[in-house]
Amino acid sequence: MSENFNYELRRIGDIATFKLNEKRFDASIAGFVKGEFTILLHTEDVKKLIVDLSEVEYCDSSGLSAILLAFRILQSSEGHIRIASPTKNVKTLIEISQLDRVLHICNTVNEAIKELESL
Repeated sequence: MSENFNYELRRIGDIATFKLNEKRFDASIAGFVKGEFTILLHTEDVKKLIVDLSEVEYCDSSGLSAILLAFRILQSSEGHIRIASPTKNVKTLIEISQLDRVLHICNTVNEAIKELESL
């Protein structure tokens, strides 16, 4: 298990974009991602989060669990989350697990930004 995982965090106004620069979003990094989300959403007071999954080729239930943690934290503070640019495999997993009912998926980061700006 590696403590180092590669991600970029950008803030544009009140919107934070978390881009995971990893091919696999699984149990080996999900705990660390949860930690980053928790810090970001509790201490940085972020209310609008975009999770950019454009680099992720494989995601399992651990990865989805990390995203759901961010969703629940944001929901409790009346915040909003968007999933941006998921690869075909990741989008299929989200749809199969029916999480697309609660997680709004955008084709691009720009599309997600536009949606969150209008809220």
